[in-house]
Amino acid sequence: MPRLHPPLRARRQNGVALFVVIVFVMLTMLLALWASRTALFSEMVVGNDADYQRSFEAAQALLQDAELDIRGETPTGKDCSGSGDVCRTSTVDKIPLEAKDITTLLAELDNQSTKCRNGLCTKRAGRQDFWNYTDSTSPAPGNLKPGEVKLGAMTQAGIGARYGQYTGAVASNNPILSDRSANNKGGWYWIEVLPYANQSSKNSGLLIDPSNALKNQLPLNLDVYVVYRITALAYGRKPNTMVVLQQTYARQRRKD
Repeated sequence: MPRLHPPLRARRQNGVALFVVIVFVMLTMLLALWASRTALFSEMVVGNDADYQRSFEAAQALLQDAELDIRGETPTGKDCSGSGDVCRTSTVDKIPLEAKDITTLLAELDNQSTKCRNGLCTKRAGRQDFWNYTDSTSPAPGNLKPGEVKLGAMTQAGIGARYGQYTGAVASNNPILSDRSANNKGGWYWIEVLPYANQSSKNSGLLIDPSNALKNQLPLNLDVYVVYRITALAYGRKPNTMVVLQQTYARQRRKD
């Protein structure tokens, strides 16, 4: 019996289905790759944002802890009582409670190389953003002006203050606040003691313009004529995350 051969047109269509399948497989692979990269990028963004938010909350807690330190209170709002660093019972430097304490404290702090000790500092001189000057900064910071120090010198035990160090507060919800494994871990705060104009001399102080004192002075109801500038710094869990917050705090007398 003679052998039959398929028409020429049918033979030319052999392999077209395979080519179509390969094209669809490649498109599917590209879509899967795009989806995985998008998911990875979204996860990185969410992770970075979560780390920043955690660091921001830690910096806020450090500001509040510094306020308690200034007021001499515990986290419960009661008058502070403790031993060692807590409530500054045995520390050399204490929050000034009388006008005569200001001069002595500032003189002691001014003798320090960093102008800070036990979390208390004199008014910072030169460029204020010391947290941007580190040994790892590229290019390395140079030509430091008198009074300027690098971040590494400020994040040292006995220079900066840790969360709860002087108030007895315990970090329970934020792991950053309890991390003291290294100087570039966890969080720190520094309190600058800034003499304000006193009642007998309205044209002296660090926060007013002596040439125009009466117009620039804020009507603060102070027992001790100083205000405080608090700088709080929190390192994130990721290497490049760092949050710095600042606020000016005046401990005013409550009116009856």
